[in-house]
Amino acid sequence: MTVAFVLSGGASLGAVQVGMLEALVGDGIRPDMVIGTSVGAINGGWITGPGGLENLAHLDRVWRDLDRRKVFPFAPIGALKGVLGRRDHIVPPDALRRLIAENLRFENLEDAAIPFHVVVAEVLRAVDVRLSRGSAIDAILASASIPGVLPPVRLRGTVFVDGGPVNNTPVSHAVELGADQIWVLPNAFACGLSEPPRAALGMALHAISLAVNRRLARDLRKYRSEVDLRVVPPPCPVDVAPHDFSQSGDLIDRAREVTRSWLRTLRAAEELVPPDRLDRVHLERDHRELFDLGTAALDPETHQSHTP
Repeated sequence: MTVAFVLSGGASLGAVQVGMLEALVGDGIRPDMVIGTSVGAINGGWITGPGGLENLAHLDRVWRDLDRRKVFPFAPIGALKGVLGRRDHIVPPDALRRLIAENLRFENLEDAAIPFHVVVAEVLRAVDVRLSRGSAIDAILASASIPGVLPPVRLRGTVFVDGGPVNNTPVSHAVELGADQIWVLPNAFACGLSEPPRAALGMALHAISLAVNRRLARDLRKYRSEVDLRVVPPPCPVDVAPHDFSQSGDLIDRAREVTRSWLRTLRAAEELVPPDRLDRVHLERDHRELFDLGTAALDPETHQSHTP
C-alpha cells in the first residue's frame, strides 16, 4: 500500500500541520510520498528531508519563532510601487526565500529522502502543475508566492505563482501518483474571526482561504470513493487571520490534541467496521464524524467545533 500525505496551503494557519504531523507520526503513520501546496510545500520540504519526520521538534520551534516580518516584511515604498503598477508584488521575496533555505536539507526535489512533489499555478494557462524535479528552493518559493503579494517565480521559462488558488489541497495529484491511502492535512479555516481582517494583506489571504476551502470540500467528496481518503480535522473555531503568526504555538498544540482524539475515534471505528468499507458506510449514513469531519470543519457553510 502506498501512503501519501497531502499538505494544503494557508499561510500562518499552516502551523496546524505541525501538530497534525506530530500526532500522526506518534501513532506510527508515515508517508511514502508527500505532495504540498504553498505553506504545505514549505512544511513538506522539512519532513521529506533526511530525518525530518524524526525531528519534528525543529519544525515546531521554527513555527513558534515566526512573526509576520520573517515572512511578509512590509516595505511602504515597495508596496506603493505595486499599487501604482510599477512592479507585480508588494512584498519582497527575500525573507521567505531565506526562511526556506535555512530549513531545507536537500538541493533538488528528486534528492528528497521521501518522494516530494510541489504544486504550483502556471500564470498564463491558469492550471496547476506538479513539480517533481529541479531546485527545491525555487519550487517551494513559487508554490508559496501569493499572487500580487509576492513576485512570480520563473522556472525553465515558465512563470509560476502560489498553487493555492488553483489546487490548494492537491488530492488529485496524489491519486494520479498512485497513492492507495491519502492522509489530507488541511490548514485551519479562520472560522471564528470576531471581525473581518483590517489589513489589506489579511483580507486578501482570508478571501483566498474561503474560496479554496470550498473547492476542497468538493474534491474530498469526489475522490473518497476512489481511494482510502482520511482527512485530518483542523481545530475549529480559529480566531486567527492567515497573516497572523503570533498564535502559531497555540495552533500547533490544539491541532495535536484534535488529531490524537480523531485518531482514537478512527481506530475504534476500524475495530467495528472493516477498513475497506468504513468510508462507504459513513457516506451512506451521511455522517460527518470521521472522514467527513475534516470536510465539515473546512466548509464555511457546515463548519463545527472540533476542539476537545
